[in-house]
Amino acid sequence: MRPALTLCLLLTMMTPTTIARNTHMPETATAASSATPVPPPPAWLPGLDALYDTQLRVAGLEDRSFTAEHWWSVATPLLEKQRGFRTEEIGRSVEDRPLRHVRWGTGKTSVLLWSQMHGDESTATMALADLFRFLGEHADHPLVKQLQANTTLHFFPIVNPDGAARFQRRNAQGIDLNRDARMLATPEARTLKALFDQVKPKYGFNLHDQRVGYRAGDSDRGTAIALLSPPYNHAADVNEVRTRAIEVAGVIRTALEPYLAGHIARWDEEFDPRAFGDLTTQWGASTVLIEAGGIEGDVQKQRLRKLYFLGMVAALDSIATGSHAGVSPALYRDLPENGDVWPDLMLRGGTLAVPGHPPTRADLLVNFRNPLAETDGAIADVGDLGTKKVRRSIDARGLFIVPIAGHAGERTVIEANDDDSEDTRAPAPLTPGASARFVLSRDPQGRDVVWTLDGNVDPAAPSPPGS
Repeated sequence: MRPALTLCLLLTMMTPTTIARNTHMPETATAASSATPVPPPPAWLPGLDALYDTQLRVAGLEDRSFTAEHWWSVATPLLEKQRGFRTEEIGRSVEDRPLRHVRWGTGKTSVLLWSQMHGDESTATMALADLFRFLGEHADHPLVKQLQANTTLHFFPIVNPDGAARFQRRNAQGIDLNRDARMLATPEARTLKALFDQVKPKYGFNLHDQRVGYRAGDSDRGTAIALLSPPYNHAADVNEVRTRAIEVAGVIRTALEPYLAGHIARWDEEFDPRAFGDLTTQWGASTVLIEAGGIEGDVQKQRLRKLYFLGMVAALDSIATGSHAGVSPALYRDLPENGDVWPDLMLRGGTLAVPGHPPTRADLLVNFRNPLAETDGAIADVGDLGTKKVRRSIDARGLFIVPIAGHAGERTVIEANDDDSEDTRAPAPLTPGASARFVLSRDPQGRDVVWTLDGNVDPAAPSPPGS
């Protein structure tokens, strides 16, 4: 009996649950169950996972806020011709930045992947660099051989370099490129459409990030990855093109389930005739939308970057081998839709101490431009906010919320009894839309400070002591 017991223990150690624990996912990652049992992940997954950190992750992309120029300086050395890559400039952005197409592979199945149409959605672009390294430096890997022989991969990284330069969603003209597939008013959108027409992909991958606050369905679990087979008409009909995309989405879920069970969701299937994913499906490409949400504590989305990479490899492998054929559509359909978006930070039960106003008991809600890093905060709501659900809360009962005046780094607390109308240091108002700049203090004058939020949360003191 002892050898049998040892074998059983060894097999148990190799289960997806072990893989999930090793990635330090929250305990809730295994809390959700699906109506349809999820098959085991691909047999190659543990080996590729183990290879990633030392031989696949590309250095120089540890901060997810980067310019296109920086990304290309990191990625270009990976794209050597002798490794099978071909890179060409195919257009220019509004501000005359180059738009480039990368090609790899010799197979008959054409696949088009495009990233960062929204300039502040960079997780996929980081993962594409890792994919380039995998394809170029590991030519003998069975997955790479399969991809090289059976697919031709076309990449359009950083469709919106002007937005990336500002780390903002829209392009330099203020246009959302993912809503310009019909009008083609922007040079970036015209370039993507021209590339699509040139390569005539059978499969497409529309690679994005989404807001960190999304929940998976009506649960309290944040969405780490959201998937969508975009519809091609208002009825959201399913034809052969969408069937393939739904199967591939099911493959991605199967690969990521060991890491993210309960944290994978599905976008709603409302057709938008302006959106690229919807129209590329209409134009005949089996398109999958992948959205990176967030994992709490993964401030620069480096853990999510790895999972994004593994999900893309699983999808591409299923295309190269045809193994997605027959995958149950329930693996996609059973995913909960993206649910409510939870705000970022709530201070509950504090007392507002604003010059010229009587002290007021109120909750204060703050949202951040970068929610995971909690930077660039703005006040979202104030008052009795009841039991509103938030990603993080601070108990401010018995404390005063006192605004800060002056520029960041030159903080001056405005005392509650300071009503000098000649004072040019106007306090940052504690009203919706204002920058989140205040202290928590034991006194209304802000002299006995216990915690400070000066636009950005100090990572060394994310909460008041003892909270």
